Amino acid sequence: MKLRTLTSSVAVVLAMACSSGEARSLMDLIPSPYQQGSRSEQHESRQSSLSQSEALSLYSTRQQQNSFDDCADKFPQNRPISMASVSPKMKPMALCSDNFAVLYSQTSKTPMVVVERLNSALLRDAKGEERTNAFYPDPRIPKGARAELSDYRGSNLDRGHQSPAADAPDQKAMAQSFALSNMIPQDPNNNRKIWSKVEKDVRKYAQRVDGNVFVFTGPLYDQGFQTIGENKVWVPTRLFKLVYDEKTQRAWAYVLSNGNTPIQKPMDYDSFVKLTGLQLLGNLPVSGSVGRVTSI
Repeated sequence: MKLRTLTSSVAVVLAMACSSGEARSLMDLIPSPYQQGSRSEQHESRQSSLSQSEALSLYSTRQQQNSFDDCADKFPQNRPISMASVSPKMKPMALCSDNFAVLYSQTSKTPMVVVERLNSALLRDAKGEERTNAFYPDPRIPKGARAELSDYRGSNLDRGHQSPAADAPDQKAMAQSFALSNMIPQDPNNNRKIWSKVEKDVRKYAQRVDGNVFVFTGPLYDQGFQTIGENKVWVPTRLFKLVYDEKTQRAWAYVLSNGNTPIQKPMDYDSFVKLTGLQLLGNLPVSGSVGRVTSI
């Protein structure tokens, strides 16, 4: 796969593609901005975890397979990301849950992309669902290729949801959202303030429009990124959230540093692709500009 070099300092290359078109990810050199703190540790005692047998029981037989067959509907036009097009260096896995799909990396021990299909009916069901806070290592991923609870302990970083718990329409989906395969190591201020605001804005938009809104969320790793824990879980330097309104064909994205950074105005899809190299929508029609969605 031909890769476009953005700077001579790039050290991390993640090559991905949608089944409908090529996608590339090259990350610019940006110093890791996340800050240390104790808030993650303060919440540890108030959180529970599931045993591996309890966790495995959350997933159907089909969801226990390395395939997107059971969650193709979470992708626009039922067209999942092609596993064959992902760089083998990332050791990818396809993981299905009731409410989201995860393109997971056994190298970074984090998701590469998490995809959701949101709409007003689903979010009405999600409103008021009790948050479980029962984190657990994903039993579908082999030991040594996944994050463990111990990797986050002492890191002063949150286990940051990529598919938010607040998007879960029922208790089973809520429980599945706490798998570490849906988490990245995230700065607490970013996770609980800045990124939380982004998630709420996306929900508000999906609640008031007709039809489905597809959301792609994931980490970006620039040169000099750090790792945590015995399993060396990668700590992203930036996060992205790409939103695609299926009915209006509008698309926009947020790309924010993994730190206590101001929320920036969402960018249009072309700018997102140019900045990240991720052409996640493939050949889907895209119209609309950032100026039409700044009200979210």
